[in-house]
Amino acid sequence: MIVHINHISQSKKPRNGQRSPQSEMAGLVTGSLMSLVEDGVLDARMAPSLRIHLDWIQYKTNFRDPVMVRRTTGTQGQALPLAEIAIDLRQADAGKLQSDLARAVKSLDAGPESNVENHLYLDDFRPYRDCLIWAFNRLFWRYLGDWEAASGKGFEAALPGGSSDANHPQAVSDSVADFWTLLRDLETRGQLPAEIFGLEIGVGSGARAAAWLDRFKALDEQCGTNFYSKLHFILGDYSPTSLERAVAAVAHHGDHVSGVPLDALNPFKSLSAHRFKIMYVHLTNVYDNLPFDDIVRRDGKLYLVEVRAYLNGPLVDTLVADFGISRADLPAMVSKLLDGGPYAVFEGEKGVAFWRRLWDTFKLEERLRVLDDREEDHVPPGLTRTHLEDLLAEAPDDVRFHISRGAGESFANTLPLLHPRGFLQVQDIFVSEMDDYRKGFKGPGKLDGSLVTWVNGALLRAVGARAGYDVHFAPFPYRPGTKTSILYTTQRD
Repeated sequence: MIVHINHISQSKKPRNGQRSPQSEMAGLVTGSLMSLVEDGVLDARMAPSLRIHLDWIQYKTNFRDPVMVRRTTGTQGQALPLAEIAIDLRQADAGKLQSDLARAVKSLDAGPESNVENHLYLDDFRPYRDCLIWAFNRLFWRYLGDWEAASGKGFEAALPGGSSDANHPQAVSDSVADFWTLLRDLETRGQLPAEIFGLEIGVGSGARAAAWLDRFKALDEQCGTNFYSKLHFILGDYSPTSLERAVAAVAHHGDHVSGVPLDALNPFKSLSAHRFKIMYVHLTNVYDNLPFDDIVRRDGKLYLVEVRAYLNGPLVDTLVADFGISRADLPAMVSKLLDGGPYAVFEGEKGVAFWRRLWDTFKLEERLRVLDDREEDHVPPGLTRTHLEDLLAEAPDDVRFHISRGAGESFANTLPLLHPRGFLQVQDIFVSEMDDYRKGFKGPGKLDGSLVTWVNGALLRAVGARAGYDVHFAPFPYRPGTKTSILYTTQRD
């Protein structure tokens, strides 16, 4: 039996001889496992093919129960010997740890359909890119205002830092200065376009766009360059609520701004008339909210992580009691919610309350399926499995990592909009080197009604190279302790 410790970067040096919470819980896991061996619950027959994974998930809420079983299957779904028990040391309850581990071991021994936790399953196993979290994610952005009214706070308050790094005043000012410098250089060379286009994808409340435009106008007036008179700034978002708010926030800039409904996966579809025209594109916390896949390498083999949506058994019992429904009603009610919104299930505030409680109960079971050598559905458009092999050459032997296919697709479908001297700037949580994946769990984490996951920057570097762009990463220096970094592009000669 092999134990993997997957929270190296989260561990803190002990103070005054005290052990970290991670070390304390890891020690309890080891002791509990030894007790299970001595009691005959975990026997020699099972141990050689069993892996124990110790995570410290930075997201307080996520899609995992504290102790989770992962089985493995072949390409056709046949059971394979390798199995994993994954323990989130942050969620684990010391008083329940041994019983939770015993239940997980018995579940492995009983088979994949034992359901010892009495969970209510909503779907079959699917790759992350196709699972139900994306239907919930779309629901959240469609009914954002209703969720916020019920929660009493804006969605940005649910971000790990309690606010969006997009709105930091100095970050905005520096971004404007960089853009102004580019325009000044083009003017000096006689290459300044008659119209100057900027684009923000994923506009949030509109606070950043308003601050950026205000600062740009002020700098232009201060320097007497007359760039603002040529500027047209486009706000693009999937959420009607966000787009409406953002357009209102920048209304004082009049005809210099416009709002465009767009899908972040394919901005070019809505903005094809601006091909090769946009000088500046900015995104914050958009890529981390787009579909992805997870790949695992174990003992030299590649596995695709597949997930099955379920409602946590004990939490379901409370949910049905509070809303006067039965367990048998829930699958149909979930479908109705995702298709028609909260008011299709219950009238008024009760519909939103049901949606919020359901989201709290929602979890994902994982299994590992061996990847067929010819399978490439998980690879972003424009890349091939060869590029995946290049990434794996940079990665540790035993690793779990994201294939950020949604981010890669969005990135590839944004680059054709850029002017030859234009640039893309993205503020997000990136894994810039494959080796970083061995240092901690990178998501997804569960936010209010939506999700967040780290973005594979090494993969975006490959996407950019195919399109003729170099991709760079820089620290976000404006907020101490932030996980945000800045991606920016430069066109290759």
